Amino acid sequence: MPTLNTTDTFLFADRPVRRMGYGAMQLAGPGVFGPPKDRDVALAVLREAVAQGVNHIDTSDFYGPHITNQLIREALHPYPDDLVIVTKLGAVRGSDGAWLPAQEPEDLARGVHDNLRNLGLDALELVNMRLMGDMHAPAKGRSKSRSPRSPNSSSAA
Repeated sequence: MPTLNTTDTFLFADRPVRRMGYGAMQLAGPGVFGPPKDRDVALAVLREAVAQGVNHIDTSDFYGPHITNQLIREALHPYPDDLVIVTKLGAVRGSDGAWLPAQEPEDLARGVHDNLRNLGLDALELVNMRLMGDMHAPAKGRSKSRSPRSPNSSSAA
């Protein structure tokens, strides 16, 4: 089996992170929903990725949901000192497997706590926001009393 190029790195918080990471999305079942077909194989894949030199894993607690992060914890906790786990917020899964936006403050707080619990961490080093929906539509909940200003408008002081 070819080994990972461990010299191609970038710095993250003064730590070298290898450019080749592992995306854990497909560890869950079909459609990134439910448990994997073979849990032991999923655990072995994670362990082998780290053994081959991967030191960052991209995941989210909405993969499965919760299952991918639980697999990561089971396979790798306690985590190697150089491992960076990157997660994301902004979505949840419906009972039918649908991807649903979860971008309200309470959704984001719940997502942080779910990631911490399922990964067995005290802190998250890097969190990405997954934006869902029409990014060009007006923001939901925007005050109707405020009108958007053009870049050329000015306010009276």
